[in-house]
Amino acid sequence: MYLEIDFSSDEAIYQQLCNQIILGIATSQFSDGEVLPSVRQLADDIGINMHTVNKAYTVLKQEGFVRMDRRKGAVISVDSDKKHAIETIRKSMIPLIAEAICRNLTREDVGEIVNGLYDEYGEYEKKAQKGELPSQYRDEKDNPAHA
Repeated sequence: MYLEIDFSSDEAIYQQLCNQIILGIATSQFSDGEVLPSVRQLADDIGINMHTVNKAYTVLKQEGFVRMDRRKGAVISVDSDKKHAIETIRKSMIPLIAEAICRNLTREDVGEIVNGLYDEYGEYEKKAQKGELPSQYRDEKDNPAHA
């Protein structure tokens, strides 16, 4: 598993973990049903407090990206409820749209950004299916966790 955590960032580490795991799902680094490392293991691998990892897993569970299994721990489980997904994404986009408006970006500017990002990350899925992903997105035996 490859996670890129910036310890000098103003963004909370638990939020960085959440974002990296969501990005991992979007880029097929993680797939539905895959078991994430235990809280203790991931905390040790990255060198952070277990409570930070636990908070990230809790947030991911609340947002529908993981489910908690008593035997396996945190398991990737992308929420299949499209209405819930749309509402969650809509809410998270509100501050970004407000910032775009404050910065005088047009609807077309924002559309180009969204379309470009969607195309970029959609390419990961296609490449994953063909086995053509860059090395940092291959499975953990080829690329262990990094801080």
